[in-house]
Amino acid sequence: MSRSLLRTDKEIAAIYTRQVKTVYRVCFACMKNPADTEDAVQDTFFRLIEKGPAFESEEHEKAWLIRTATNICKNMLKHWWRRREDIDDHRDLAGTEGRDVAENDFILDEVMRLPEKYKTAVYLYYYEGYSGAEIAGVLKKPQSTVRNWLHEARGILRERLGDDFDEE
Repeated sequence: MSRSLLRTDKEIAAIYTRQVKTVYRVCFACMKNPADTEDAVQDTFFRLIEKGPAFESEEHEKAWLIRTATNICKNMLKHWWRRREDIDDHRDLAGTEGRDVAENDFILDEVMRLPEKYKTAVYLYYYEGYSGAEIAGVLKKPQSTVRNWLHEARGILRERLGDDFDEE
């Protein structure tokens, strides 16, 4: 019997309903366009169905999905065909789904421009409400590394945003 049959359709639908917005935002922060974001979200939930991991709680479920989505996005960005594309070719293709996330939040635009290692940590800390220790667990990095990334990212944001920067 296939491992994908460990969960019923209702259970998968419930997980999807609970977590799809978070997974979409994480993927959009990495991919920066709705089409690739939707592919990454779809792959993330396909991986959930395929692997059928057991979760201890909703937080564990959310952490697993964030980690999986991050890895899928990184793999998509490393793919050979992405190195041959020019991102400017896709700017006109951006739909309203992606704009809903970033259109009215210029600070999120700046967060998305951060180097990859800072972007995920800052997003999880400020937009999803994770603690430094929780982020370290999700990203499988030492807590000191996550604290350092957050500190360095704040410095970059403070420099870019000037008076608009508010650490709260």
